Amino acid sequence: MIRIGLIQEGKVPADNRVALTPAQCKWLRRNRNDLEILVEPSQTRCYSDREYAAAGATLTADLTSCDIILGIKEVPIQKLIPEKKFLFFSHTKKAQAYNQELFRAMIEQKITLVDYECLEHEDGQRLLGFGFFAGVVGAHNGMMAYGNRSGLYSLERVYKQRSFRDLIHTYFGLKLPTLKIAVTGSGRVAHGILEIMNLMGIHEVEPADYLSRRFSYPVYTQLKGADLYRHKTNGGYNRLHFHEHPSEYDCLYLPYCEQTDILMNGIYWDRQLPRLFERSDVQSERFITQTIADITDDADGSVPINLGDQTIEDPVYGVDRNSLQKTAPYLPNSIDVMAVGNLPNELARDASRYFGEQLIKYLLEDLIGGGSQMIQRATMLHEGKLTEPYSYLKQYAGLE
Repeated sequence: MIRIGLIQEGKVPADNRVALTPAQCKWLRRNRNDLEILVEPSQTRCYSDREYAAAGATLTADLTSCDIILGIKEVPIQKLIPEKKFLFFSHTKKAQAYNQELFRAMIEQKITLVDYECLEHEDGQRLLGFGFFAGVVGAHNGMMAYGNRSGLYSLERVYKQRSFRDLIHTYFGLKLPTLKIAVTGSGRVAHGILEIMNLMGIHEVEPADYLSRRFSYPVYTQLKGADLYRHKTNGGYNRLHFHEHPSEYDCLYLPYCEQTDILMNGIYWDRQLPRLFERSDVQSERFITQTIADITDDADGSVPINLGDQTIEDPVYGVDRNSLQKTAPYLPNSIDVMAVGNLPNELARDASRYFGEQLIKYLLEDLIGGGSQMIQRATMLHEGKLTEPYSYLKQYAGLE
């Protein structure tokens, strides 16, 4: 019998998403006689303990008998169970300093860590993630922020809706002003942004038209890799080469700052990548962008005036154009920034359902069985030892 445990999320602020919903637990019990699911009780999950109990899961505060433990966000050190296999988003792949202590604790406790972020198909496409719903919520919040600033329309908060379907209903009758929106990225986050653009009736235009024309209706343009980056020497763009040698490329976004009312940022960020613009650029009169939804949310990253996280309850702050200091939102001389690290929590049930479906479809069989190359590539620690693909983390891990 294989036992899978669903851990109570312990990171602050609390995350209410789950790796498997009660309905998915019930389906697994019906279809797998060799599987038992244990659920640590939680008062903050988007699904109640009662729903898990009704689905046939075992509610228990003791997960030490589990073979595999599933979480979402980083597991607090005090909740680690020695010599167990954990799956969660550890946010250590880039040697993030704020999780170094956790990473070293997992090594000391001989834990096996499979990081969801590292689960990729052979072409580098991520297997699991909440990016689509981050894009949905982030795009909505960005549009909401612009409405609050301009006073031209009003949008309700996402977390007050019971589901994505209910959120869509709030767009009926929405009349938007003439505006231009730049959407960056081509992955799951961008797909979520585009979903909201289309649901709101915002028209897509080509980048060249976006830069050269005026429109009498709201428009957006999607800027993918070839639209955003150019090799410094040959002027071309090759996706594989760009990801291997990002420092050899310049960013082409700056002209869009002169045409864009709202920036919806959905691109992956690494410190070697060129930023979309520099902090000093916002001081120019030609920089007309008033609202930035930094949905991938990297402080001082692709959006250099991202000054850090806000909360779901208070997602928007201002950045003064002259001092570049954080202010209240919607002030005359500020640019509004929406930056929240757990956006999918606003649609936690929908996001969890989608995540669990992908986990069951693409991962669970191999995870329970003999493993796979994909799981092997995503295993950062095996019984407390750093695996070869992550040997670059030796110093971070305290091993040299």
